[in-house]
Amino acid sequence: MSILRMSAVQAETGYRSRTSIYNAVAAGTFTKPVHIGPRSVGWPSSEVRSINAARIAGKSNEELRILVTALHEKRTQEVA
Repeated sequence: MSILRMSAVQAETGYRSRTSIYNAVAAGTFTKPVHIGPRSVGWPSSEVRSINAARIAGKSNEELRILVTALHEKRTQEVA
């Protein structure tokens, strides 16, 4: 699994700003970042791909929230 930094996430998703990504995180339609250092974060590439696929498929915001919840649960299980 690779970790995408902010600039790569912006390029992959089409979001123009950091604020857009963090607004989507706050809205529950994008996964929370993982800490990869004391002052750096990133997103698992598999999660970004899954969310992009759902957006392309025309999923609603509610369906995206369900997907994001499932991705967070999977992330927690993989760590345990």
